[in-house]
Amino acid sequence: MIDYEPRRWRSHFFDVRGTMLREILYRVMFCAVAAVVAVVLRRLGHTPHLPDEPHLFVGPALALLLVFRTNTANDRYWEGRKLWGSIVNAARNLDRKARSLLVEHRSLAEAVIDFCWATRARLGGTIPTAATALAAAARMTDLVTTAQRGGAITDVQQAMLDRDVSMLVDCLGGCERIALTPLPFAYVVHLRRALLLYCGTLPFVLVETFGVYTIPATLFVSYILLGIEEIGMEIENPFGNAPNHLQIDRICTSLEATLRREA
Repeated sequence: MIDYEPRRWRSHFFDVRGTMLREILYRVMFCAVAAVVAVVLRRLGHTPHLPDEPHLFVGPALALLLVFRTNTANDRYWEGRKLWGSIVNAARNLDRKARSLLVEHRSLAEAVIDFCWATRARLGGTIPTAATALAAAARMTDLVTTAQRGGAITDVQQAMLDRDVSMLVDCLGGCERIALTPLPFAYVVHLRRALLLYCGTLPFVLVETFGVYTIPATLFVSYILLGIEEIGMEIENPFGNAPNHLQIDRICTSLEATLRREA
């Protein structure tokens, strides 16, 4: 995630990093080349004009597809952030209770830290399975169970601590659901085909009216539409290291510092 000042419009207008410009550049250039071809053919006396009715009819449907794409991606992004918020809350609550109830609260804090970093590695693709995170959760459960069997805590207190451990594991599962379930393939392919066909043929609709200005008009429209689709692709899985992904490393580092300071 890029830290930015929301009120700074002027500097943002010229930003490149994180704006999807590099990612969509070759697609926009494809549409620009189509616009140049349309203009050149018109100058040579060949009128490559297409009727505008198909674009007028398809435009609203394409807009709905893009809205669904971005809304779905945004929902996944914020759900991922809420899940990591729940991980932080559960970890803090577990540590808070453990410091009052368990002699081995330092060991429990270390297990929580290991769980958070293992979860981050799992979502980032560094480790292929959730075994490491689940092993850390098992260590937490063992520490709590051992304390209960030794008479250090009651059954009710054990259940209270285990509830936070279960929340951590539930959040891991929720994050995996987002990371391992992309938008359906058929929807993505259909939307991308429709976008390229729409933007690639748009110059041949505009050339009679816009003339040479068909080129900047096509660049503008294709940049807007293709950029919206690329933003959705970028944030639908928010657990990577791209500029617009969640800053999970910062979350884990901050949580680690908190637990070790209070342990």
